[in-house]
Amino acid sequence: MSKEIIEGAAAPDFTAPCDGGETLQLSSLKGKNIVLYFYPRDDTPGCTKESSAFAQFQQRFTDRNTVIIGVSKDSVAKHDKFKSKYNLPFNLVSDEEGSICESYGVWQEKKNYGRTYMGISRSTFLIDEKGDVRKIWRKVRVTDHVEAVLTAVEEL
Repeated sequence: MSKEIIEGAAAPDFTAPCDGGETLQLSSLKGKNIVLYFYPRDDTPGCTKESSAFAQFQQRFTDRNTVIIGVSKDSVAKHDKFKSKYNLPFNLVSDEEGSICESYGVWQEKKNYGRTYMGISRSTFLIDEKGDVRKIWRKVRVTDHVEAVLTAVEEL
């Protein structure tokens, strides 16, 4: 069963493989704000739109000492293809075993066309420079989401 993280709590740390054969440890980014967004699958319409929007606003996040990290259960190889195809300028973490999704409470029962299954609920977590969760967006609708996240970063 997934945990429920609340705003103000410490962000669960993780170390995981990401694109380019690198390994990313969340706690190594202390001193920066982090936008940690979970999405269902590489190269699908909503995920591509969301990731491309984060890429479009990358410089504005960077200017505010903020790192963007995407997380899905796709493999590193799939992340490499997705990142290259859409020229994504940030890390994509591979959570194939689902432990990060579980620790952030985004691995949930979903329903689609009358079918029930487990999957990633599109969610975004804004983590501050100290490593605390400052804002959570659950069941994200992609349209205007990145702008809302940027506004929240500007208010930190």
